[in-house]
Amino acid sequence: MKFYIADAFTKEVFGGNPAGVVILDKGFDFPDDETMRKTAAELRYSETAFIKPLSEADADGAHNAFHVRYFTPAAEVDLCGHATIASFHCLRQAGLVKAGTTVLNKTMAGDLDIVIGEDSILMDMAAPEYLGMIDDVATLRELYEILGITYEDNIPVIEEQCLANGGDGSGLKPEIVSTGLPDIMFPVASRAELAKMSPDFAALTDFTRERDVLSIHAFTLDGGKHRGGSSAGGRDDVDAYCRDFAPVCDIDEEAATGTANGSLTYYLQRNELIGSKADCLFIQGEAMGRPSEIRSIIDGSAIKIGGSAAILAEGEIFI
Repeated sequence: MKFYIADAFTKEVFGGNPAGVVILDKGFDFPDDETMRKTAAELRYSETAFIKPLSEADADGAHNAFHVRYFTPAAEVDLCGHATIASFHCLRQAGLVKAGTTVLNKTMAGDLDIVIGEDSILMDMAAPEYLGMIDDVATLRELYEILGITYEDNIPVIEEQCLANGGDGSGLKPEIVSTGLPDIMFPVASRAELAKMSPDFAALTDFTRERDVLSIHAFTLDGGKHRGGSSAGGRDDVDAYCRDFAPVCDIDEEAATGTANGSLTYYLQRNELIGSKADCLFIQGEAMGRPSEIRSIIDGSAIKIGGSAAILAEGEIFI
């Protein structure tokens, strides 16, 4: 089987979020689950995608449908955004998909369309779901403490930001949102607060497991186009700066998270920071020295996430 190591949501190697990609040989089925999990653990990336073509190849050897399964070193997960971007970049590199086409990705989170561009990949997210808000003060204080920052340094500033953006001052509380995987959208007051987060990962694992979510997706509007842009040392084209913590999946922090940024797009729409149609840009991974750019497009309730990728290595894997 062919394997690749690719960095997603970046145009350069050693940026973005790395993933393993394994493309099954023609006519072969998936290995057993434990073999795929052990392979993911051996490759040591947060996710490894295993890809099985479902359609007959056309005259150029390209396919229009694939079954993709995603494994962390610990377990299988329903969907992984950055591994999907990496996968279809590698499939394009291998000549198994063509630029300018839309192909099917069959996943445990549903059947998703993938738009193959010349230098980027866009993927459908599952239908967004709002799964609840965390607004109990005691729970909020606990969560801020677990993440290594304080309620007092963040909530008053966030409430002021809501008022400045036309809200009633009570919004931008943590919410559980899913566009394929459930994550907690977690607002913080500034890029400085985002940078100094230092989670207690054991406590965070318990907190997320108790609420049946996969990650805390922390973000700030500070320095983006909603709050200061370049005048605040940020960028006028950025909607939010993010960090993502998923220790329950054996991933302390990820440099780019497609599904969580899909959820963040829906969260911003729910909180009236973007309209029913919007094209968003999120920056993630700066704290890890792997800056990533994640693009999202929302049209009503339809969300696509995408970006570029860069291949670091390729070879054969024998399992």
